[in-house]
Amino acid sequence: QVQLVESGGGLVQPGGSLRLSCAASGFTFSTSFMSWYRQAPGKSRELVAGISSNGGVRNYAGSAKGRFTISRDNAKNTVYLQMNSLKPEDTAVYYCNAVPLTRNVYWGQGMQVTVSS
Repeated sequence: QVQLVESGGGLVQPGGSLRLSCAASGFTFSTSFMSWYRQAPGKSRELVAGISSNGGVRNYAGSAKGRFTISRDNAKNTVYLQMNSLKPEDTAVYYCNAVPLTRNVYWGQGMQVTVSS
């Protein structure tokens, strides 16, 4: 059974930081491309950042560049998103996404991040 369990979200003040984690199980994590997406109220889900299986390739949405860092620990089957200098417009539900070699697509349940004073 595939599981993507997200943690680390919550309420933070503008300018603050959060570190999101996504613990994976039920598929071969080490050969999977992993991503973080987000969906703000009234908007479509958008890619925030992605990372290749060995961490050698990382890509970011323009809004995330310079502020967010995606990383992974294949020994722990976990992908992270370090978010710094958070802004109110970063408020959204954040989702972990996995695409293994089978090309199935898996999603986490989503986790609220709210940036507000």
